[in-house]
Amino acid sequence: MKHLVLVVGVGRSGTSLLSGILGQLGFAIPQPEVQADDTNPRGFGEPRWVVDFHSRVLKDKRVTLNDSRPAAWDQMAMAAPKVHDELREWLRGELAQADAIVVKDPRTVWFLDVWRHCADELGARTSFVTMLRHPAEIVASARKSYGPGLTEAGRTAAWINVMLQTEHATRGTQRAFVSYYDLMDDWVPEIRRLGGAIDVPRLAEIGRVPEVDAFVDPSLHRNRTTWDNLDVPASVRDLAEQVWAHVQAGDEAALDADRVAYYALYSEAEAIAQCSIMAARPIRQVAAPAAPKSPPTLRVRVARRIPAPYRKRLRRLVGK
Repeated sequence: MKHLVLVVGVGRSGTSLLSGILGQLGFAIPQPEVQADDTNPRGFGEPRWVVDFHSRVLKDKRVTLNDSRPAAWDQMAMAAPKVHDELREWLRGELAQADAIVVKDPRTVWFLDVWRHCADELGARTSFVTMLRHPAEIVASARKSYGPGLTEAGRTAAWINVMLQTEHATRGTQRAFVSYYDLMDDWVPEIRRLGGAIDVPRLAEIGRVPEVDAFVDPSLHRNRTTWDNLDVPASVRDLAEQVWAHVQAGDEAALDADRVAYYALYSEAEAIAQCSIMAARPIRQVAAPAAPKSPPTLRVRVARRIPAPYRKRLRRLVGK
């Protein structure tokens, strides 16, 4: 049976590292890939088509990659039926070329159901792999890689929102959670554990591979940050730390409670920030009143009093 592995979770959590390792171990990464840059010198392991597809749909729904709004999930759920056929046809072509493919893009979390449905229709099984890295390090890394578009508090809230939804949406599926730190420390036992979780025997029995040893570079773990170095309110920081502990423990009941707590926290923030939202809206430009028209001349006023049929005859006579 064909196999689709989706590497999901928050960007800057080690998703590129895992995708690259799986690519080295025989999983096909659809081509062409997003080109490496200074933020990811070993490459992103992201199919260009997937990134463009996800980005276009997100933009259309005004949802961002790191969106902290709980309501954004409903917006994207409504978009899924409209893009289903397009994704299925692309995936059909990729599965025709390889028995096992890995797709990684941080935006994938917004499209989990449609990916799973398309794979099911094409007779492929789907596995989900979520990378786990401490949120403080992710926020610090994202700040350097993505720029100042979001505050550190906003990025932390987005991490909570995306991590909670990723965990909830993949329940009951074939999934695994992979520690960024364990993967960096020694990739072999972590990949073996992953292989057992997603039922890939060749990964479960993997030994050392020189190419992967060379690919995994611990020096790229450059953001070793704690909350003390970030400007994040205590309420957001504490909830993020709580979610981090619960997702590592696999405590689904606690994570459900965390979702309720986050939605309440976000609702409170929206309720008290209305003035800021209103002030950020563009000012509507009121059109200037039209200049008053000049009064009609005496000739025009006299002409208007002549019945239309006679007016036409008069014009013909004057014209002669």
